[in-house]
Order: sequence, then structure tokens, then C-alpha cells
Amino acid sequence: MRSVRTPSPDDVERAWHVVRDILPPTPVRAGAPMLKLETWQPTGSFKVRGALNALAALGEGERVVTASAGNHGLGVAFAASRLGRPATVVVPENASAAKVAALRTFGVELVQVGRAYAEAEAHALELAARGAHFVSPYNDPEVIAGQGTIGYELAEQEGAPLTVVCAVGGGGLAAGIGLWAATVPGARVIGVEAAAAPSMAAALHAGHQVPVDVRPSIADGIAANLEPGSVTIDLVAKHVDRLVPVTEEELRAAVRHLATRHGIVAEGAGAAAVAALLAGKAEADERTVAVISGRNVALPVLAGVLGGED
Repeated sequence: MRSVRTPSPDDVERAWHVVRDILPPTPVRAGAPMLKLETWQPTGSFKVRGALNALAALGEGERVVTASAGNHGLGVAFAASRLGRPATVVVPENASAAKVAALRTFGVELVQVGRAYAEAEAHALELAARGAHFVSPYNDPEVIAGQGTIGYELAEQEGAPLTVVCAVGGGGLAAGIGLWAATVPGARVIGVEAAAAPSMAAALHAGHQVPVDVRPSIADGIAANLEPGSVTIDLVAKHVDRLVPVTEEELRAAVRHLATRHGIVAEGAGAAAVAALLAGKAEADERTVAVISGRNVALPVLAGVLGGED
């Protein structure tokens, strides 16, 4: 089990100064709920925020290694290119074809290992033990703080307090926004988990990480087990108002809704917040924001969902 420092709200504030100097604000679509379009990030996902903050904290020339289902790897690849850091990205052999193709456009070493994220992560940790800095997609204080900059950005765009609804996989996004919300009276965070991979719910119930049976999900970006000892578990327990599950049918309906009603392309995990709101598992009003967290979906998958296929 790795020893990882638990970040504080001060870390999120420091990250905000890093991220806002590099990334322009992503748009907010008006409505009830409002839609925070992290799909407009240069890598198509919010993950670039945490990656930039994590790599900015390292010394020049320090090699980075990470494991990712795709979007975090893209964030690290972008940050490595922007900040001049050497990086290795390890992804599962069955990672999204769209994400792998995008990764190949960056000047990073790309390694595909195993049939599940856990195998890719284990390989990345082996590489890190040989002399690189491991940057977890979620169990890293600088990554968590970087994701929390969404809260600061939303406050500047829409004022505060707000209720922010976001996807939960490893919990870095919800933990980071939760740390921001802890400093804003009346702000709330609602986390949304794929019912096919209830890793965070199981951990919250047990008080620590427990393995769960991860079933296939359209929300591949949030369908994995947690790293043992992940600091996100306690952060989500303390700073996220509640956690709700969404089914595969609800995720698919949300992807279709975003495409047909709003003209927004979202991957399964990216549509999780809207899935919960459409299903009535979270309440939407004029002060609710759904984070549309990513757009990197393979075209055949998107075509199947839009065509109503299971």
C-alpha cells in the first residue's frame, strides 16, 4: 500500500493559480441543470487539470509514469508536452480505441498491458519503482487538487453556492470539488457512480477499499476497483453530500439526451451526472451544475448508443 498525502482546501487554491494560467475556462451551458462542458478541454476531459497541476509540481527532467483508462493518460501526455516532462503512459489492452489513438499523437511512451485497469496500474507502479514518479489518476494530492479547480472556475462563472453533480470512479473529481465546497457555505457535491462498478460505495460502506466485481460498462472511465488505501475514500466520505448509482440504461439515455437535445458528445462516464438527474436520483434546479466530464468515446460505441442499441 502506497503512502499518499491527503490534500487540503489550500492545495486546491494553489492548484487554481497553476491551472488557470494554462487552461482557458470551459463553457457553462445555461439551464436547470447548468452543464459544465469539460468536453471542451484540449484533451476532451477534465483530467487535464489534475495532470497539469501534478506535473507542474515536479522538477525539470523528472520522469513521470502513470496508468489510465485513457483520459488521465491524455492529460498527462498534454501536460508533459506543455511542461517539457518525459512521461510513460500505461493503459489496458482493451482501452478505448479513441483514447489510444489520441494518446499516440503526443510524444510520450505508450505501453498497453493487461485486460483491466488494475493490471495496467500494477505495471506502472513497477516502472515507477525503477526510478520514475508515479502520478495516479485519482490517488494523488496534486491530481485531486487540480480537479477541484472546477469549483473555483464555476464560482467565477456562476457565483456560489452551487450544487455540483459529478461522476465518481476513483473519486479524484468528487474529492477535489468537495475540498473546494468545504470552503463555500451552502455548496454541495453529489457523486454519481456506475452501478456496474460500485467501488466507492463499497469502500464508504466498509470504511476502506474492498474489491468489487466490475461488470462491463459504457462508462469505462469510472469502471474500476480502487487502489487500496486511496485518500479519496475519506475525502468523499467527508465532503461529498451523497453518492448515487446509475444503470447502463440510464447512462445510455443520458448520452442520447446530451447529443440530441444539446448537441453535446459525451462518453458514458462524461454523461453520468446527467444520467442521475434524468433518472430523478439527484435534484436539478437553477443552482445545480452537472459536470460533463469527457467526450472521448469510440465512434462505433457512440453510434450504437444513439441508435438505441444495447
